[in-house]
Amino acid sequence: MLTVENVSYEVNQRKLVSDVTFSTASGELLAIIGANGAGKSTLLRMLSAERKPTEGHISLYGKKLKDYSPKELALKRAVLNQHNTVNMDFHCQEIVMMGRYPHFKNRPTEQDRRVIAETMKICGVLHLAGRSFLTLSGGEQQRVQFARVLAQIWDQSGALILMDEPVASMDIQYQQQTLAIAKALCKKGFMLVVILHEINLAALYADRILMLKNGQKWKDGAPLEVLNAEHIYSVFNVEAEVQMNRNTLQANVFSKELKLDAAHFNSFL
Repeated sequence: MLTVENVSYEVNQRKLVSDVTFSTASGELLAIIGANGAGKSTLLRMLSAERKPTEGHISLYGKKLKDYSPKELALKRAVLNQHNTVNMDFHCQEIVMMGRYPHFKNRPTEQDRRVIAETMKICGVLHLAGRSFLTLSGGEQQRVQFARVLAQIWDQSGALILMDEPVASMDIQYQQQTLAIAKALCKKGFMLVVILHEINLAALYADRILMLKNGQKWKDGAPLEVLNAEHIYSVFNVEAEVQMNRNTLQANVFSKELKLDAAHFNSFL
């Protein structure tokens, strides 16, 4: 279980995250949504132990994150960042192999190689194994990085996977595929915390949605509980219509057109 207790993060006397409390357990996909600057990525960096809370505590399986050694933590959680900078000319297979570093001592084992092949196949990038990572599109690079993340925790049942806008650079096919893989991992006992900007993807794949506003927990619950017109307007300042799909019992969010008077731009023309 991942437990977050009264967590805050402050920079220059400004709280980016304020008094957030929640927990998630094995088998659950928790989506974090909110407007730009709501504190989503800052919260995820604290969950990954990249940043330490200025207040509060975060525990993974009953042990505080700060008490884990880097190797211990690498065997229990993996992180897919929104931007993964790679400047050296690695082959894609080498990128995925980096996820296995916590597992081997001197060199990869046959088990490591099997895991790499399996995760690349699942993510649909096995055919890119010998390609230079730098020659790939943004969406392809993110799918390779997703395979790296899976390789890191593939044989660690119940591990935590943190994903910051994992599908932002992908087309609709691979957005669906990536989140379907995430959902399948939950059914195998993994915990997933995923930041998403696309509300309908959160409604479709998340078991629970945590909605942030100005660094604070605004709403927390099942998609049908969290996603209504009032909450969406309060957080995103956008008028929307929310309908329930009678077949799937899932919410569908339709934003209303925002119209601007062209006269507002006269001074710029």
